[in-house]
Amino acid sequence: MSTLLIKNGTIVNEGKVFKADIFIENEIISKIDTQITVAADKVIDASGLHIFPGVIDDQVHFREPGLTHKGNIASESKAAIAGGVTSFIEQPNTVPNAVTQEILEEKYQIAANTSYANYSFMMGGTNDNLDEVLKTNPRNVAGIKLFLGSSTGNMLVDNEEVLEKIFSSTKMLIAVHCEDEQTIRENLEKAKEEFGDDIPVTQHPVIRSAQACYKSSSKAIELAKKTGARLHIFHISTGIETELFRNDIPLEEKMITAEVCVHHLYFSDEDYKTKGNFIKWNPAVKSATDREKIWEALLDDRIDVIATDHAPHTLEEKSQQYSQAPSGGPLVQHSLITMLEFAKAGKISLEKVVQKMMHNPAILFKIEKRGFVKEGFFADLALVDLNSQKWTVTKENVLAKCGWSPLEGVDFTTKVESTVLNGKLVMENGVISEERFGQRLLFNR
Repeated sequence: MSTLLIKNGTIVNEGKVFKADIFIENEIISKIDTQITVAADKVIDASGLHIFPGVIDDQVHFREPGLTHKGNIASESKAAIAGGVTSFIEQPNTVPNAVTQEILEEKYQIAANTSYANYSFMMGGTNDNLDEVLKTNPRNVAGIKLFLGSSTGNMLVDNEEVLEKIFSSTKMLIAVHCEDEQTIRENLEKAKEEFGDDIPVTQHPVIRSAQACYKSSSKAIELAKKTGARLHIFHISTGIETELFRNDIPLEEKMITAEVCVHHLYFSDEDYKTKGNFIKWNPAVKSATDREKIWEALLDDRIDVIATDHAPHTLEEKSQQYSQAPSGGPLVQHSLITMLEFAKAGKISLEKVVQKMMHNPAILFKIEKRGFVKEGFFADLALVDLNSQKWTVTKENVLAKCGWSPLEGVDFTTKVESTVLNGKLVMENGVISEERFGQRLLFNR
């Protein structure tokens, strides 16, 4: 048996901020109380630090297998641990696409051997793999992922009959990327007519427009209501889409939920002038007005989860002209501290950050015994200094394999000092252990 005692920290959990000690036996939090005095194998003095549940990022692309020149499960999960992200749910558009149970299980095997963090992988749906989708085990797979806009890879589901069949046939959570492909193609043709081969990146939110997002997400919601499917819409990027979601019932009762990514809360279309392709994401970063409406929906609980859509590409790939440069960027290392800086600025409370990044992903995916600082739960914790010395994001301190960040040059006065994973101190004072204790996530369903 191994034991860990964390003393004098300020815990943020379930809407409360309070000082307490945490006693951990093996993987589990066994006691939370003031002045715990039992002997332990290791004692951490967390005076001056805030203790958060480990972040659960419900949407990442760690690029393995097939795209490992951009990143792999080891490199990106290590960046996650550095950012206080203890669990991730990875997407199926790797190479080959995870659209059979055999390929999906191969990804789990890679993670079992190499992941620094807890892991789960989405099963991918296509126009012709319903039989494979229906074999998915709800106990140990996070959900089904459908691309209703082609985004990255060849996983566009555009056969409406197939789509309805998937929605009707599974009780598992169906997560969707919503952008209307026809609208995007028409907008792209207009941009080509106007600009030729050298389309400026400022056209990205015009091509992948608010209309394209709304048309797709409203259609998905309509289908979910018709079929009774459990629908989760990834990366909301427009103000108009926020009107599609409810906040008048508890999260546990919602059949339709929504996620926003850090970059859609941080950047606006004005930033294309300085950041260019480095903030090229699908869906696109849109106007400052869209951003404010997304913030409103996040704060009033129409939007349920904050994630990253962490999707690294090489500097060389991102440095191409707009039409060739891929969409996506690395954010998993800096998601928590970015949201905590917003909290320090009064934009959101610490309690709300924890609700959206830790509690709610655990609730809506029904993750077993994670997402809370709670007795009987796995000890996944982030110990954070909210008043650290100022430090700057640079290429040198980015751990993602791609070696860059859209937040380069940004100053932070918030720092993840240590991370606990399954009761093990996997990062202490910024130094990450080379031992790996990541576990496959399980789901109460």
